[in-house]
Amino acid sequence: MDLWANLDELRRRRSEKWRRYPSDVLPLFVAEMDSTLAEPIRTALTTALDNSDTGYAQPDVLPEAYAGFAGRRWGWHPDPGSMTLMPDVARAARTAIELSSEPGDAVVINPPVYPPFYEWLEMTGRRLVPSPLRSGPDGWRLDLDDLEATFADGARVYLLCNPQNPTGTVHTRAELDAVAQLAEQYGVCVVSDEIHAPLTLGDARFTPFLSLDRPAAHHGFAAVSTSKAWNLAGLKTALLLGGDEVVGKFERIPDDVWSSTGNLGVIASVAALEECEAWLDELRAALEVNRRWLAEALAPLGVGYRPPDATYLAWLDFRDVGLGDEPASVLLERGRVALYRGLDFGPEGAGFARLNLATSPEILAEGVARITAAL
Repeated sequence: MDLWANLDELRRRRSEKWRRYPSDVLPLFVAEMDSTLAEPIRTALTTALDNSDTGYAQPDVLPEAYAGFAGRRWGWHPDPGSMTLMPDVARAARTAIELSSEPGDAVVINPPVYPPFYEWLEMTGRRLVPSPLRSGPDGWRLDLDDLEATFADGARVYLLCNPQNPTGTVHTRAELDAVAQLAEQYGVCVVSDEIHAPLTLGDARFTPFLSLDRPAAHHGFAAVSTSKAWNLAGLKTALLLGGDEVVGKFERIPDDVWSSTGNLGVIASVAALEECEAWLDELRAALEVNRRWLAEALAPLGVGYRPPDATYLAWLDFRDVGLGDEPASVLLERGRVALYRGLDFGPEGAGFARLNLATSPEILAEGVARITAAL
């Protein structure tokens, strides 16, 4: 089976990636893959449609399926009873923030970071406190000294992104243990967005925050979904996981939150977790090829790029090539290639843009050709 859809097939899609811009623009911006569906997922969805199974969602076996996947992948066996359905990771993270803090409380994030983090805090009435990642020879890492200062200043929640979007950093177990120690010392609840966890690449090793043998893990939350790794975002399904000391708070979640989950998403997610690990490994191998090829292709252009340890996202540094603070706008105008605007990830994104490399080598090469022409 071909992993990647060709350009003609992609142009027929009605998703945001292929409908936001005119047809002469090559879209490499939003986190949506150009993959074809894994066959077990396609079969599960076809069977559901044959049965007209398009009613309201129930958890069914999704928590058990996720627990089994986590055990095989990371040696972690979370209790299925500690999970509740969510329509997406956004709603899961916002719910966890609301369960663990009050309006006006301070929530710490690590820019440059996934743009909706800013929206979530505004929607929940929480106060944003930035603790920027530190950029150095070892990539974009947590600044634990700065993080401690924000915790000590009265933060109530730490919204962690692991693996990190847009940099692709996978926080090490030692880093997460240090975070847990700080959270325990200052009474901070950790909410971990782990949506890209199945897409860890190379030698990097993902550690679920709730798997740590620490009190902070027992008092924390994690938001997970199959939407990125198996390209199922439009089916609206995720899970919110709670540590054993906070799972009782799930009773406070309004029914309309979990009932907004898509039934077809639950069906597809179970198939992904139980039957599509071989497909996932094929995808990871293809992303490995793309991320390394991209490094070779960009080096002569003077565009800074460190291949990510996870995700299919490339955080590109255009500061040395004279495109100003918003290179994505220049590339769109000159090269007709759409990348994600770096400043949307925070002020640290000035001069940067994010590229989605989850596409065929041919389309990725075309994207680099358009960037080259724009430069």
